Amino acid sequence: MLLSLARGERDRDIPNRRGAELLFSRATEFVSGIGPNAEEELLLILDGEGLLRCQYTAYPFPAGVDFVNAASVESLISGLEGSAAFLASHGMVLCYHNNRQEFGKLQGQTILERIYDGVPHLQGEPDTYWVQYGGSDPVEWCECLAGRLPLIHLKDFVINQENRPVFCEVGSGNLDFPRIVQAAEAAGCQWFIVEQDKTPGDPMDSLAESFRYLAENICES
Repeated sequence: MLLSLARGERDRDIPNRRGAELLFSRATEFVSGIGPNAEEELLLILDGEGLLRCQYTAYPFPAGVDFVNAASVESLISGLEGSAAFLASHGMVLCYHNNRQEFGKLQGQTILERIYDGVPHLQGEPDTYWVQYGGSDPVEWCECLAGRLPLIHLKDFVINQENRPVFCEVGSGNLDFPRIVQAAEAAGCQWFIVEQDKTPGDPMDSLAESFRYLAENICES
């Protein structure tokens, strides 16, 4: 079983060690955790993800960053490099989970390009939905991150009847997942993590639909 953990307010009530015991009792393998934004919580990341035997953790959302202000962006980049280097010294890898904001440009370069150029210790965890939402191409980003792409979030994108972009099950939207997965594999991706922020009903039904699509159209027999 593959599960990507995201820390929220509710799971903070479960002590890290007890949570690890419960989850490992179900033979779960953990690949990646989502760490807090604050750098002062790095030691908590080491404690929690270490108990779960995660090699990877991810910076989930650039809260408080002014993406039209170069100094604010550079502060984010500096903080990410310090955090990534610290975690690397403890045997962990910091990845960056993009959202849509990072596809704005400063001085002719996207913010996401500036982040990866400025943080050599950082690895990629691109989110296909938000790459598309931001006006970029998930395949091109897989190619750009060759050699530093251990994880990818497979999340589909569709325009609804109200002409708004919405989340949907993998394979039921507009993204070309055969090409995306092929490009990610060529870039060295090890883990393909299905994610859907909102579902029309039971999340497990949506997960099953995504799994069926991947099993029938992507996975080799």
